[in-house]
Amino acid sequence: MQELSLRRMGKVSVIKYKKVKGKMKKVKAMLDKNISVAIKGYRYCLVNGLKATLKKLKSGRASKITDETYQKWIEQNENQTLAEMKEQIERFTYDPLISIVMPVYNAPVKWLRKCIDSILMQSYSKIELCIAEDFSTDSAIKKVLAEYEKADARVKVVYRKVNGHISEASNSALKLATGEFVAFVDNDDELPVNALFEVVKVLNENPELDLVYSDEDKIEEKGYRSDPAFKPDFSPDLLLGTNYISHLGVYRCSMIEKIGGFRKGFEGSQDYDLVLRFTEATDAKRIYHIPKVLYHWRMLKTSTAVNPKTKKYAFEAGLKAVQEAMVRRGLKGTAIHGTGLGLYDVHYDILQDDLVSIIIPAKNGYGDTKRTVDSILTKTTYQNYEIIMADNGSSNKEVFKLYADYQEKLGERFTKLSIDILFNYSKINNIAAKEAKGKYLLFLNNDIEVIAPDWLSVMVSFAQFERVGIVGAKLHYPTNHIQHAGVVLGLGGVAGHAHHMYDRSEFGYFGRLQINVNYYAVTTACAMVKRQDFEHIGGFDENLTVAYNDVDLGIRLKRLGKDNIWAHKAELYHYESQTRGYDDTSKEKAKRLEEESQYMMERYRDIIENDPYYNPNLSKKSGRFLVKSLTGS
Repeated sequence: MQELSLRRMGKVSVIKYKKVKGKMKKVKAMLDKNISVAIKGYRYCLVNGLKATLKKLKSGRASKITDETYQKWIEQNENQTLAEMKEQIERFTYDPLISIVMPVYNAPVKWLRKCIDSILMQSYSKIELCIAEDFSTDSAIKKVLAEYEKADARVKVVYRKVNGHISEASNSALKLATGEFVAFVDNDDELPVNALFEVVKVLNENPELDLVYSDEDKIEEKGYRSDPAFKPDFSPDLLLGTNYISHLGVYRCSMIEKIGGFRKGFEGSQDYDLVLRFTEATDAKRIYHIPKVLYHWRMLKTSTAVNPKTKKYAFEAGLKAVQEAMVRRGLKGTAIHGTGLGLYDVHYDILQDDLVSIIIPAKNGYGDTKRTVDSILTKTTYQNYEIIMADNGSSNKEVFKLYADYQEKLGERFTKLSIDILFNYSKINNIAAKEAKGKYLLFLNNDIEVIAPDWLSVMVSFAQFERVGIVGAKLHYPTNHIQHAGVVLGLGGVAGHAHHMYDRSEFGYFGRLQINVNYYAVTTACAMVKRQDFEHIGGFDENLTVAYNDVDLGIRLKRLGKDNIWAHKAELYHYESQTRGYDDTSKEKAKRLEEESQYMMERYRDIIENDPYYNPNLSKKSGRFLVKSLTGS
């Protein structure tokens, strides 16, 4: 038998030991991070498919930057101390009781404890935790819950006699709730310590709110956080495409009771069904988004956070929730599964085939104009349209011959207007709009080519609603990269294109390239608006001769209370130069661009700096939805 001996380590040995220990910590952190990346890649592949994943890997540098920047973002933005929060809480004049509803079924005890502890340790302590134990087969669950129930009077538990699944269990927990507001938490997720403090802070400023929701991310077993979902403010059309509100959502309890709580038959998407019905029962002004990460989804092998396919039934329930929402709202049409899991595509029936006036400004450009008009004539399924060529001083005889050919072919459905003025995009379109006979005005560049035959039908299907302002299209470069997929205010200056240069097949930020999305503005390279709305706001602002006239139009329509929509199924090619951007190639043009930028900032600085359809935690340097860096870019 060997003897065990101990000896004191010398100073050099201690230093070596500390260095090795430090390196081992770095190795461990690197391994944890690589596991995180692998899990994210696996999840992305399950949702988006192998082809899209391979394309994502090719552009992996952006993902790496986002991941690294998010860790720095956490360090910079989540540093408020408990003492600071408590100090603010003491000054609250409104301290509502918040009920946290949690259905529990066979949750791993370790994560169940983590979840409950994160709730009971909230800096805002006027809470009650309402748990429904849904007849778990694991006997340890009841023991754990009984332990918490005994230790903290704020914990209430109902032990169900039969397993009813998540909707019935959630309703059982709801019956225990006595709070003015209620939040819903899954039994293996976590709340950061400031979650309910941030919510009540908002309620102190806006006590009339009915729904408050936050951003969220995912947390792995070892605590590494990733994949933040930085959300927009309330976006009704986006919500019909995916449950972007999700967690953390805090709802006025009386309204939850009014709409009947959760519904059986929507298990897995019961929260989606609930939020669709809830938002129908309130007003957009009473819905508030906190742009902070106040919820962590646990990434376990069995959870949808890692493998969405573990609960395919949830996506069927989600589709059913959307379909029933359309019926309740009296919307004729269909909803189908979108391209990715958890995405839904809404198609509205056109109630009346009203005339569309397609206005195309042009000067010479025979090839471009012919390609544009020919593609409209040969590919468009919606037939009730007229074409107005707003010719701005063409001199090419071939162009005049082309106009004559179209006139002969289309008769009264084709009009050529001679607008011989110094180029002013806004004024040219305003003049042409006065000659239009259609209920809808479709502004279209002369370097466009139709891809989707139903493009015009899709745009009409949205524009027909009174609540809708302007409808934009999905424009691609001929290389099948995104040219336009909605406008973000403040992006690169006054405004810029979201998802610029993404591949046509990509899903975009949380699926936003494959569903309909609300934006403040869209490009009028292809955009539709009701003529009465256009006339009501006075048309395009003729002070904006070249740049930002479409952005200004969208802002003014939004101020009428309209929802502006980017419709992903209205697909066309745009032959604009991929590197051109705004026309600033000469000193004169650069000066004009600067003047128009300044004009926009003077009128709309607040909204440009705080686009509600974007998130302040995302970079405005590019349209790639990257996390904002420490420098604020």
